[in-house]
Amino acid sequence: MAAPPAGRFARLPHLAGRSFIPLGLFARLPLAMLTVGTLTLVTSASGSYAAGGLAAGAVGIGAALGAPAFGALADRHGQRPVLLVAAVLNALAVLGLLGAAWLAAEGALPAAQVVAAFLAGATCPQVGPLARVRWIALTSRNNGKDNGRDLDTALSYEGTADELTFVLGPALVGILASLVAPWLPLALAVVMTLTLVPAFAVHPTQKAVPLKRGGGARAARIPAAVALPVLAMVAMGTFFGSTQTALSSFSASFATSELAGLLYAVMGLSSAAAALSVAYWPRSFKPVARWVVSAALMAGLALLLLVPDSLGGMVAVLLVLGLPVGPVMVSVFTIGGMVGPAERLGTVMTALASGIVAGTALGAFLAGQLAQTQGYTAAFVVPVVAAACLLVLGVATAALLRSHRPQEARD
Repeated sequence: MAAPPAGRFARLPHLAGRSFIPLGLFARLPLAMLTVGTLTLVTSASGSYAAGGLAAGAVGIGAALGAPAFGALADRHGQRPVLLVAAVLNALAVLGLLGAAWLAAEGALPAAQVVAAFLAGATCPQVGPLARVRWIALTSRNNGKDNGRDLDTALSYEGTADELTFVLGPALVGILASLVAPWLPLALAVVMTLTLVPAFAVHPTQKAVPLKRGGGARAARIPAAVALPVLAMVAMGTFFGSTQTALSSFSASFATSELAGLLYAVMGLSSAAAALSVAYWPRSFKPVARWVVSAALMAGLALLLLVPDSLGGMVAVLLVLGLPVGPVMVSVFTIGGMVGPAERLGTVMTALASGIVAGTALGAFLAGQLAQTQGYTAAFVVPVVAAACLLVLGVATAALLRSHRPQEARD
């Protein structure tokens, strides 16, 4: 058997196979397209921004509720059957959303859009969280000294993949909707879901994930410590949603609110690059310490959002602000893997992802209210508070791990 490559990221295809990384990257793209695609489609079909926003919110609520349910089913029955069923159900739900939008354009069944949007969100295949579960399983199979480094590298890559897809997805929706038709992005998402998600589901890496159906109540229990990473992801989502909404108000005061997506992408790109760099951080810099230090930097830099009075100044702030964001996300997912039992990691990882979705909706609502009544400067207070909450939760997690030191072998 050939020796594993020396390069940190070169080791990942050796662990999972060359097809796994591109497959896992593009199979999560439909989820990244769904919210913005729904907003664009329903707004275009109904002529109402309120209707579009309501449908997009229904997607978020559905995803926040459905993701942990699918994660728990994957823990009990295995990833392959759950992902295959989710792919079919999601494709049907998105097709139903396309049909409901067409009917709404004809003046019928406006409520059907919201129901279809909720079902589309609730049935989203959770490729990103379940890919992390596979990496945790793959890197824990051997007891070599490189296991922890390999896991850091894999989760760094996963953080970058999430950032890239959530920048690329909305951009792809905007291009296709403006150049061809508003329905095309969601139609493409259906095709990708029916092809890429099943390929991810049956990939050999799914066999590495432990499956324990009858472990009893003790084995099935999720530690209370998992609540802290989940709350941290709610705070992270609040940061994302409020920043994006506040940027819409900010950019509208200078040019047009559509520039907010481009501004937000600046932060996403620097965050993705920083997430990738975590693989090269010293192993002595433990995940919980990375969380606390990066969150402290994030909270301090978030204050800079209150300063710019020009688009150029905001671009500079967002470029710098993104640098601690990626490492915080990587560290929180790592902590979630540490404190969650191996047979329930699907539930834990999807709960973390749901926290981001729920927090994004909360942040968008809070910042939207402040932007409407007091202007964009007040709206930027929300991401500052969210970043401060991330710091507090990181400190609380550090204290908890210091007292209980759960599952040290995975650190």
